[in-house]
Amino acid sequence: MKKCVFPIALFVVLFVSLTAVANDLEWLNDFEKAKELSKEKGVPILVNFTGSDWCSWCMRLMGEVFLKSEFQDYAKKELVLFKADFPRSKVIPEQVVRQNRKLAERYRIQGVPTILLVDATGKELARTGYRRGGAKAYVEHLADLIKQSHHAE
Repeated sequence: MKKCVFPIALFVVLFVSLTAVANDLEWLNDFEKAKELSKEKGVPILVNFTGSDWCSWCMRLMGEVFLKSEFQDYAKKELVLFKADFPRSKVIPEQVVRQNRKLAERYRIQGVPTILLVDATGKELARTGYRRGGAKAYVEHLADLIKQSHHAE
């Protein structure tokens, strides 16, 4: 029985550490607050339309990209993160549900995951989704989309 305690304790410490890393970045759920922060920082908003508790591609995007240090380091400096979640078993506040539905209508979201880059006014700059290749490749993709959107203006 005593042999079991150390592995369990180690698992708990690792789980807490990974959870702390996963929660290192703040994903806002108030779009107006995200726009204010975007204006203040002078960076675009990454809008993550997701089904966090049921969509396998959304979970892959989270695990392969959003929880990785390459993405987190980039996002801290270059993005405001906003999550428009459409969970099936998680309960979220009714005002957030209404806001997310309106945003999905406004941006004509057809499925999840859909990732938008929008400016501080809410104007769509670029649209993407899940991509293979991991966090480093995804960061390069996002940086390229942002650069292209600046050239289009």
